[in-house]
Amino acid sequence: MEEQQKEIVFTYRQTEQIEPVQLRYERDLPPCMLRREEPVFDSAEEEDYLAPWRSAIAPPEKVRRENRWGVRLFVGLSLLIGLVCLGVGIWYVGQYGWALPGDQYAQDGGEPPDGDEYYWDRGEISAEATTITRYPVGGLARLELSPAEGRAPLEPGEVYEKVHLSVVTVLGARHKYSSVGTGVIFSEDGYILTNYHVIAGCSSCSAMVKGPTGAESEYDAHLVGYDAEQDLAVLKVKASGLTPAEFGVSDELSIGDPCYAIGNPLGVHLRSTFTNGIISAASRTVEVDGVNMMLIQTNTALNSGNSGGPLINEYGQVVGINTIKMMSEYDTIEGLGFAIPTSQAERWVNELVMYGELEPQTALGVSVLTVDRRFPDGFHGLLLVEDVDEGGSADLAGLRRGDYIVSFNGQEVSTVDEIFVIRRWLSVGDQVPIRIYRNGEYLDLTMTMQVE
Repeated sequence: MEEQQKEIVFTYRQTEQIEPVQLRYERDLPPCMLRREEPVFDSAEEEDYLAPWRSAIAPPEKVRRENRWGVRLFVGLSLLIGLVCLGVGIWYVGQYGWALPGDQYAQDGGEPPDGDEYYWDRGEISAEATTITRYPVGGLARLELSPAEGRAPLEPGEVYEKVHLSVVTVLGARHKYSSVGTGVIFSEDGYILTNYHVIAGCSSCSAMVKGPTGAESEYDAHLVGYDAEQDLAVLKVKASGLTPAEFGVSDELSIGDPCYAIGNPLGVHLRSTFTNGIISAASRTVEVDGVNMMLIQTNTALNSGNSGGPLINEYGQVVGINTIKMMSEYDTIEGLGFAIPTSQAERWVNELVMYGELEPQTALGVSVLTVDRRFPDGFHGLLLVEDVDEGGSADLAGLRRGDYIVSFNGQEVSTVDEIFVIRRWLSVGDQVPIRIYRNGEYLDLTMTMQVE
């Protein structure tokens, strides 16, 4: 290696001279920067020298798999299981429809309308015709209401003892599964009141009836009549000496009154369940599947299977037929149950017994708003006509928007419910006097009732 010269040379000049100062420093290079001579190999030695490097960077050899039977077996079994499951699913849908496995009883499972957060659970009403064997109409049985005036309230246990023998379990055969509901006996010879949706689409029906000892007997039930819109049905079993329930006047109910229910929540295993609550609203108008219904609202616990069962007042009288409850897919809703009032159902039930169907319902053809207004002549206006249907009963009688209704069918009225109570007993074609207040004077008009 050549000898490196080591020296430092400084060149210095006076500051007044303009020539630059030059500095130079020299030292030995570090070993890593010194030039090395490449080794010289013959071909054999070069191969030995480069072999470790080539093996380090060479891609791994592909390992030939001689045996893949395990993978093939797994794939084959997976395909076989998938085909078997598909076949079972197709067979199940063909046999039972889309009912959930194990749902041997169709438990009033109403589905919400598209886009609605809240919905009425009145059961999934079958679109198929109800083909239960019919019983001849024109029977002598009648639903009669008894006022509660002068009665003493009963203890809850006494209410149950008075009513439970009048409550039956209604079983309806629908395709390959059954519907379960509740019914109420209203005649000694076996007329039973329940909800239509309990037996909708059924081909046969039976009722489990309690005897005096509590033992149950099952009877074949025939269909006397029904109405889908009002959700009522009357059944008949071949029996005598049964215990009919006492029916009270639902118009006598007030908010806060105690009430009870007996029914079969979630099917036959919990039948004759007794629950209690209060009357939340004595008269609540709600729209159910496009039909306006005036119902009793209660916080008494009602569940699937309670449909068609009794809502009972504190005197042990049936004052309503439980029919729906409010549900939600997103919120927890409790204590919003509804029942058909007996004061409204009385006429309907008797029409079903006599004719097998309801007579055409009457319509007023007018929208009424409850207000509170006093006029200079002392008249206290409460029922303001808000709208009149063109061509309806009210329009043809001469009612106009802005009129105040004073009396209807000869009875003074101050609430819309009072008008509805009177309308219950009117028939199509009836001539009904109505008095109104308009522009400081009273006018007496006559309405000809039309079909709703």
